[in-house]
Amino acid sequence: MDLNLTAPFLAALAKVFAGPSVRWVDCQPDTCQRVYFANHTSHLDPIVIWASLPPDVRKVTRPIAAKDYWSRGWFRRHLARSLNAMLIDRDKIKVHQSPVDLMIREIGDQYSLIVFPEGTRGHSDSGQIREFKSGIYYLNKKRPDLELVPVYMDNMNRILPRGEYLPVPMLSRVVFGPPIWLEQGETKNDFLARARQSVLRLRDV
Repeated sequence: MDLNLTAPFLAALAKVFAGPSVRWVDCQPDTCQRVYFANHTSHLDPIVIWASLPPDVRKVTRPIAAKDYWSRGWFRRHLARSLNAMLIDRDKIKVHQSPVDLMIREIGDQYSLIVFPEGTRGHSDSGQIREFKSGIYYLNKKRPDLELVPVYMDNMNRILPRGEYLPVPMLSRVVFGPPIWLEQGETKNDFLARARQSVLRLRDV
């Protein structure tokens, strides 16, 4: 199947299954370079965030995804190519081949990213979000020009529960919040806590 045809079809399919109510709070869709960072509860998360963006923004936005999951089987590989996803090998992370350096190299001066700072899927029935890993801190430290846009996703873990392969059509919610940046002199721990809170605050919007 032609990737140019797959991408719009995939976006439409995601909207059918997830029915996301999309809201932008003190932020507007833009093709400028951004890092969309969100809570993570389902393998559908990157697809639904990507599908929630306007078509022109989608074209320049690449989800970060786990290579061990998205390279398994021809269908997942095809979906990853359709999304122009950047696959990260979590089993071969080394100092001289840091995922952050790979991201910076791959996005150049054109692409935005969708990332999940928790690093693994959490359990959001209680609305809790795991502590953020340091990648997003180093990414913004090396590219301070990038806008960091928090995103809160609700109900995704019910649409595709852990261990399931077929999604259950159900309404969901995607909220984009105001951008943040690493502040001068801010420590890594303080920044990661502030970034996590910027996502948590969107739960009640």
